[in-house]
Amino acid sequence: MRLTRESINQNVVRAQYAVRGELAVKSEEYRARLKKGDKTLPFEQIISANIGNPQQLDQKPITFFRQVLSLLENPQLLDKEDVLVESLGYKSDVIERARRLLKEVGSVGAYSASAGAPAIKESIAAFLERRDGFPADPSKIFLSAGASSGVNTLLNVISADVNTGVLIPIPQYPLYTATLSLLNAKAVPYYLDESKAWSTNLEIVKEAYEKGKAEGVDVRCIVIINPGNPTGASLAEKDIRDVIDFASQKNLVVMADEVYQTNVFIGEFHSFKSVLRKLQKENPGKYDGVELASLHSISKGMVGECGHRGGYFELVGFDSEVEAEIYKFVSIMLCAPVIGQCLVELMVNPPKEGEPSHELYQKEYSAIFNGLRDRATALHKAFEQMEGVECTEPQGSMYLFPTIKLPAKALDAAAAEGRKADEFYCLKMLEATGVCVVPGSGFGQKEGTLHFRTTFLAPGTEWISSIVKFHKEFLDKCR
Repeated sequence: MRLTRESINQNVVRAQYAVRGELAVKSEEYRARLKKGDKTLPFEQIISANIGNPQQLDQKPITFFRQVLSLLENPQLLDKEDVLVESLGYKSDVIERARRLLKEVGSVGAYSASAGAPAIKESIAAFLERRDGFPADPSKIFLSAGASSGVNTLLNVISADVNTGVLIPIPQYPLYTATLSLLNAKAVPYYLDESKAWSTNLEIVKEAYEKGKAEGVDVRCIVIINPGNPTGASLAEKDIRDVIDFASQKNLVVMADEVYQTNVFIGEFHSFKSVLRKLQKENPGKYDGVELASLHSISKGMVGECGHRGGYFELVGFDSEVEAEIYKFVSIMLCAPVIGQCLVELMVNPPKEGEPSHELYQKEYSAIFNGLRDRATALHKAFEQMEGVECTEPQGSMYLFPTIKLPAKALDAAAAEGRKADEFYCLKMLEATGVCVVPGSGFGQKEGTLHFRTTFLAPGTEWISSIVKFHKEFLDKCR
């Protein structure tokens, strides 16, 4: 009997992942038509503002990273060091780093140890100590194929059965609810406070927890995305302290998704690890039982190397037998891509001041950061001019998540097509402008509200003005 949608794993059928959903598929169809010379579309390019994919949207790779990678992929180039330096502009620290990494991993075409190359784990631990002011243990660090793979590992281990529940922020990055669907476990939603720049309100978290428990759910974990996706919110230290304290009281694993930690425009980034260690220092014994898993990735920040699939997670406070099971789980996948592991090492240990590549690295890093901030500001200003659109000031990450208010005629038109109103709006935007965004319903939103998520990665401002023009025409047509 052939497989049918009805006969396959229904957990897969139920899983939703809007970031690469219908609109993304349609945008790729348009892209293919444009590539073939189709002149019938009302736009000349596709802007994939639906996904944080920096290099697809012309963010340039950092020179130091790519030069080192080129030598790792083709070590024979190291036999021509004079050509590298004199003709191709490679600096001595690029060559030195490549030799050191090759010595540690042997070949990027070979498997590494299951949890990652030991020397790279040591480099990450040194980075965490510099960042947080507290030591890190390399044996508690696991390299992964991007943060998504780490999330998958952790949720697989945490989710014991159909009754397992995980507190998920709403709106959220749909990886979490999709993975829980695949595992047939339960997402326990807690709503972020849009009126306070999408902050995490502990009272709302408590209510969600109690509701889950009252429904018989075994709530085991709380996910925090900081800085936020899709909201861009950056948590204050007090909010992090509150979450850790609550997790300590209820024996919840804290899963801190910190992949946007360098994308902060307002305030500063506070890692969960640093705040936990401060609490443990201030209150001896009280927080020693807290289990924290924090994740980071090369896909975001100023690195933007999504396609190289590199990341890591660090475990704090986990039982050694549970750690052994996590190790077994990652071993089943053999290891994270070794070239991605090497990129993680470069991210956490970039050229230092005084080293030959530092000046160019700093120039490129700052240019990317300033460009992201400037485009976020420009997009936010555009939203402020649009009727019925409200958006919090960009704080961080790579996204804005504006509220849209649509007239009744638009709601009726969406219903007539069997679509959610925000989905209908985003589809019409794509058809008119070539700009692909994601409906807020793909991330979760309060009943009666409508949103969409857009990145601010694409260069230029023409695409922003095309959204403004579309919005006005859409409203005029639906009045």
